[in-house]
Amino acid sequence: MINKKTTTILLAILLPLMSCANPGFNPAEPPAHDPAAIQCDGIWYLFSTGNGVSIFSSPDRTNWTFAGSVFREAPKWAVETVPGFTGHIWAPDISFHDGKYYLYYSCSSFGKNDSAIGVATNTTLDPRSPDYQWEDHGCIVRSVGGRDLWNAIDPNLFVEEDGTPWLSFGSFWGGIKLVKLDRSLTRISDDQVWYPLCRRPEGTAEDTSETDDAIRKDERGADFNPGNGAVEAPFIIRHGGWYYLLVSFDLCCRGPKSTYKVVVGRSKKITGPYVDRNGTPLLEGGGSVVISGNGQYPGVGHCAVASDREGQWLFFHGYDKKNNYHAHLLVRPLTWSEDGWPEAKL
Repeated sequence: MINKKTTTILLAILLPLMSCANPGFNPAEPPAHDPAAIQCDGIWYLFSTGNGVSIFSSPDRTNWTFAGSVFREAPKWAVETVPGFTGHIWAPDISFHDGKYYLYYSCSSFGKNDSAIGVATNTTLDPRSPDYQWEDHGCIVRSVGGRDLWNAIDPNLFVEEDGTPWLSFGSFWGGIKLVKLDRSLTRISDDQVWYPLCRRPEGTAEDTSETDDAIRKDERGADFNPGNGAVEAPFIIRHGGWYYLLVSFDLCCRGPKSTYKVVVGRSKKITGPYVDRNGTPLLEGGGSVVISGNGQYPGVGHCAVASDREGQWLFFHGYDKKNNYHAHLLVRPLTWSEDGWPEAKL
């Protein structure tokens, strides 16, 4: 049974995404949740949570046009693997390596960690090209409710200068994880060493216990309680000899009660440990704020970073008070302080 509170939370996520095909949406702030962006042949392409993964395109990073979906049908492997998954795909991550675009995506259901991350590739993002075709490579990593204290959603790929690929991911439960991929970028490497990067220990996060009991247990009564460890959406960038881990803290999808924000820590090694500006480890609840909400957007987060000739840009979503708190795309310049910390203004 899904009660009124759960329905409200789900609608906060789904309604703006259902309106993507509506030609009346604001092209400067299209409806988008969990955005990630990249350029292909001078055109920006934005990928976000939605049925089959929603796509937008823009010639200038300002005016966006809805451009369809990655998948016409729900990936068969995900339907067979993830209980309750019907094709609404979360939190895509897009990058380009060795002549291919790699799209990592999340398959799950709200409030549970029965989840999986898949990957699809394409040689172009231009749907007019005869070479445009997404090839799905299936599941990379899976978490199982009642067994794993982590959640296989919110993937982000980082490839080091020597070609070593890493995948970070995670939401609530035990926090953010990192694992090495093999050189195909489509499966975990054989050593399978798992590195914890960030978590919210007891007493370091606000109370998120309003999650409903109805979505805490499955039909077998297995416990899916994510606890109060509100951290998700990792994104790793490199700057000035440091690795920077950006994550989102606190509550998304709660309308005026949303408290989502982006925080950061840094490390000399991609595997951590990451610490904030005060030296507090992110594994102990640390995190320096990069951007947080205001009167119009009470919660902002789930960020990605992309660059062009003009600089670095922070892509994220915010819950807009002026539009019934629907999630909209926001893009802001990412700058750096004199002592080497990323900053952005809402």
